Order: sequence, then structure tokens, then C-alpha cells
Amino acid sequence: MRTQAIFTKALLLSTIFILCSFGNSSPDWGFFGHKRINRMAVFTLPPEMIPFFKKNIEFITEHAVDPDKRRYATKHEGVRHYIDIDHWGENPLEEVPKYLSEAVMKYGEMILFTEKGDTLTLFKYEKPKKNEEEKKEEKEGKKGKVKNKKDESQLIDVLSEGLEKKTPYSTFRDGFVVVKKDAKAIFGKDSMVIELKALSDFYNEYVANMYFDDEWKVDAEIINGFLGEYGALEKFTGGQIVDHFSGYGILPYHLIKMQENLTRAFESGNSGRILRMAAEIGHYIGDAHVPLHTTENYNGQMTGQDGIHGFWESRLPEMFADDSYNFWVGKASYIENPRNFHWDVVAESHSYVDTILSLEKELSITFPRDKQYCYEMRLERTVRVQCTAYATEFHNRLDGMVEKRMTDAVKAIGDVWFSAWVDAGQPDLMKQDEYIISEEEKKQMEEEEKLFKAGTIKGRNHSN
Repeated sequence: MRTQAIFTKALLLSTIFILCSFGNSSPDWGFFGHKRINRMAVFTLPPEMIPFFKKNIEFITEHAVDPDKRRYATKHEGVRHYIDIDHWGENPLEEVPKYLSEAVMKYGEMILFTEKGDTLTLFKYEKPKKNEEEKKEEKEGKKGKVKNKKDESQLIDVLSEGLEKKTPYSTFRDGFVVVKKDAKAIFGKDSMVIELKALSDFYNEYVANMYFDDEWKVDAEIINGFLGEYGALEKFTGGQIVDHFSGYGILPYHLIKMQENLTRAFESGNSGRILRMAAEIGHYIGDAHVPLHTTENYNGQMTGQDGIHGFWESRLPEMFADDSYNFWVGKASYIENPRNFHWDVVAESHSYVDTILSLEKELSITFPRDKQYCYEMRLERTVRVQCTAYATEFHNRLDGMVEKRMTDAVKAIGDVWFSAWVDAGQPDLMKQDEYIISEEEKKQMEEEEKLFKAGTIKGRNHSN
């Protein structure tokens, strides 16, 4: 009886949230979706955690949308909400490194400045354009593999195969980069092999702390020390790393960082910090469960399906979640390997992309065009939305996909909250009271709210 009462109350409160879910845009899952997902995740928690989270369930619910509001305040926020994984080749889930430092260096660029005022390129990623013969060879598995990585001559031969057709600068394969174009000027050799791990370590030590800077410039002493280990011929006056990766999204990497932050928050015993981290990671986990947050064609703009992003993740949940979705997903489980967990979520989401696009495309062709879009009044505004019949048919053809991704997100959030608490040593939360935000936090929230209402997103508007 008590459980039923809790569920009924949650549904009533969530219904109220619908009235508040239509702002300047329809962010990922819509405000309605994110709030609902975070709220229901509370009920997955064990007895040692649920009293604290239930006392603060309104905070967890309301602040589920803070990361979306922050997109109006800083240009660095947007990329945390998505990853265009299909931008990075034909097998990106296998080829894109699972560590941000490796991904940034693999798909980035390193420029060197000489004493003569010239610039040289140590490495630079350029998306390869395969011809039909290469595609056939790749499909048949004819590309060579390195058997003995200690044999540098063999390594260069294998890695350089077809190099001139792919990129004049460098190529990456099997955890190595072959410097080609400027290798003679830098090292006095036609090619130079450098391990990706070495570049990753370089990034972590000298570049990571500049992540939010507009330029990543590295001092001469650091550059010369690094290249000196590979026998560089001359001294350089400095260098610069150019990030070509992050603009296509860093969602799974940010999730890993956020889970670590939540663990530290539990360790600190600071209730405000715990709740903020819990609410915000819930948002990003929700994003990771949206298939269109994992593709370069995020809004159907590449296939003539503009608006499909908000259709799938906002319009459909708002129409059907209250009446037909079952958000009771069981108890939270411990995550043994967070990195694999978050990447698996992205992989599963991405597996639905083609289905979403193809089903909507087929429906838009066969359904009467004059019955696809209607106008509704929302908060004294007339807005253009997909007609009820059209949306219902799309929802039916998706065959439970939206509900599954929403409920999977609920379970995943509970799993992450629980795992962070366990990893923090299972601190006693029973003594924690309902959290009351400070005046400083109120001021910050008011500023973010003001920028949000101004309606100018800094960075990509991936929702509309």
C-alpha cells in the first residue's frame, strides 16, 4: 500500500512537470523526460540510500535539467551531451579510443614552431577516403597485422601501406602513429613511429589542464624534451595541439568523469555536492540513452528529416509516458567497470539510429502530408508540433523503443548512484537532512536561469 502511494504521488507530481516542460526549446528528453527519469531513479536505491534521496527528491528532480540550462551560459557545455560516434569512420565503436587523452591525440594535430619561423606538423588526422578496392579489402579482412611490434621496419611498412592515398601527414593504426610528411625535417628520416600511449601521456601531463583554453600552446622546453627522445634534429621554439575531436562530442568521457566526481562527493559527506552531482550525472546518463545523441545526423538534417530529434525524445514521451510507460525497473546494481558500462550504453543507443531514421522516413512518405503537423497552444503560445495521429503511428512503429530507452536510463542512473556510494565506502547518509541551497548557489542558479530564458545556446543546438 505504501509503495502504491509513493508511485501515485510520483505520477501526480510528474504530471505537473509537463506544464513546465515547454521552454525556449525542447532539450534532450525534454525537461519533462529528464525530470521524470531522475525522479524514478530514486526508487531503485537500497535502504541505506533511499531516505536521503527521498528527502531531497524535489532537488534531484528539478535540477535534472541544470546541464541543459548551462548550455546557454558556456560554450564548453554542449559537447558533454552527445558524441557523433559515426563521424569517426566505419567501425567507430571499435576504433575510437575509450580514453579522452588518446582520442584527442589520435584525431588531433600537433604543430611545431621552428627557430626560422616555419611550422612543421608532427601528426594530423584527416578522415581517409577509401576507394572501392580498399573497401573490399577491408571487408574481406586482407589488411596486415603487426606480429612483432618491436620490429620497427616491419611496423613502418604495415602502417604506411596505402599512406599516400590516405593522408600526407600521418596515420594511426594498432596503437601507433607514423609521422610521414615532415618526418625528414623533424627527425632526418622518411618515417617515425610514436606510440599513441606516449602521446596520451604527453596530453595528460602538459595539455589536459588547458582543455577549456582557446589555444593549447606548449613551451619549447617541453616540446624539445619530448621530441628529443625520438632523436629530433633541431630545437623548436614551441608547439601547439589542435583539438579536432571534442567538437563532435565527449559524452561517454564526461560520464566517467562525473561518476568519479560523484564518488568524491559521497566521500566528502557534503550533501549539497552529492545532490548536485547526482542530479547532473542523471541528466548526462539520460542523454546517453537517446540514440540521436550518438550520431552526426542528430536532427535528421542530413536526410531531410529536420526536427526528428525533438519528435523522438520530447514529443513522444510527453504524449505516452504517463499513460503507458512502466518506470519500475527493480533495484540498482553495482557497476564493476564504469568505463565499459558507459560505452556500452552509447553503443546500444547508436544501434537504434538507423531504425529511427528509416521508420520516420517511411512514415513521412506514406502518411498524408497535411496531417503530419498541427498547431497547439502551450503557455499562451502557438507552437507547431507533430499531429497526434502521426505521432501515435510513429510511436507504434518504434515498438516500445522510447519506453525502453527511458526505463533503461532510470535503471542506469540508479546503478551509477549506488556504485559511486559503494566506491566511496558506503558512507552513512541517514544523518543527512533535506538540503537547503545557499545564497551563493541561488545567485548562480538565477544567473543560469536568466541566460537560459534569453534563449541563445552557446555551441550546437542539437535538439531542434
